[in-house]
Amino acid sequence: MSKKYVPDILKKYQTGEKLVMVTAYDYTFASLFDHAGVDMLLVGDSLGNVVQGKESTLAVTVEQTIYHSEQVARAAKSALVIADMPFMSYQLNAEEALRQAGNIMKESGVGAVKLEGGQKVKEAIEKITSAGIPVVGHVGLTPQSIHQTGLKVQGRKSKDEKRVIEDARAVEAAGAFCVVLEGIPEDLARRVTKELSIPTIGIGAGVHCSGQVLVMHDLLGLKPVGNDFSPKFVKKYTDLREAVLSAAKQFISEVEDGQFPTEEHSYGSSKALKAVK
Repeated sequence: MSKKYVPDILKKYQTGEKLVMVTAYDYTFASLFDHAGVDMLLVGDSLGNVVQGKESTLAVTVEQTIYHSEQVARAAKSALVIADMPFMSYQLNAEEALRQAGNIMKESGVGAVKLEGGQKVKEAIEKITSAGIPVVGHVGLTPQSIHQTGLKVQGRKSKDEKRVIEDARAVEAAGAFCVVLEGIPEDLARRVTKELSIPTIGIGAGVHCSGQVLVMHDLLGLKPVGNDFSPKFVKKYTDLREAVLSAAKQFISEVEDGQFPTEEHSYGSSKALKAVK
C-alpha cells in the first residue's frame, strides 16, 4: 500500500467511491486500522473521553494531541492521518491558529488538521491552508461547543438547517478539502453533500455522505465497565470489552491456581547451572 495524500482522497471521492475514516490514538491500533485499509485515521480530541475518561473534549491540550498523533502517524504506512486541533488552539485568531496547526504538523508528522466550526473559523482555515497545511472542517454537532449547544442533533429547525448549510459552504470556500458532518438529519446531510464539491464524512448524518467515520472504541465495543451508552448512529462490529474481561479473568485464575506459567512458558536451566550440579 502506498501512502495516501490529500489528492488521493479527492481522487477516490471523485470516482464516487465511499471514504472510510476511523479514530486512533496509539501506534498499535493505528497500525491495525491502517493495515485493514482505512483511508484516513483521525486523532480525535475524543481522546479526552475514550482515553482520558473525561466528560468532554475541552481539556485536551496541544501537547497531548501531538503525543498521540505522533504515534498514529508513525504507524500509518498508507492512511492519511488527521489531527484534531484542541479547544482554544484556533479560536483566538487566525495567526494563532496557523502557529498551532504548524506546531502540530511539525511535531507529529500528520498530514492534515481538523477544526470545528463553520463561518466563525473561516479566517483560520484560510490562514492555515494558505501555508500549505490541509484542513478538514467539522460542522453540525461540534463537541467543543457542548456548553452552547449540548450534545443533540443539529439542523432540525429551518434556521438551524440554514446555519449548517452556510457553515459547510464557508468551510469549503475557505479552502478545506473535506468536512465532517456530525449529528444532523439524513436529508440535510444529503443536501449538503450534493451542494459541496468536497467530500463530506458523516457521523450520525446518514448514508448519503461521501464517507463515514466512527470512534474506534465504539466500532470495537471497547468501553469501560458500567458504560453502556451508545449513540443511535453507532454500530458495534465486535465486543472487545467482553473479550478483554474474559482473557483477564482467565489469566487471574491460572496464576492463582498455579497453572501459569507452565514449562512451555518458562526458560530451562542454563548449561552452566547444569554443569555445576
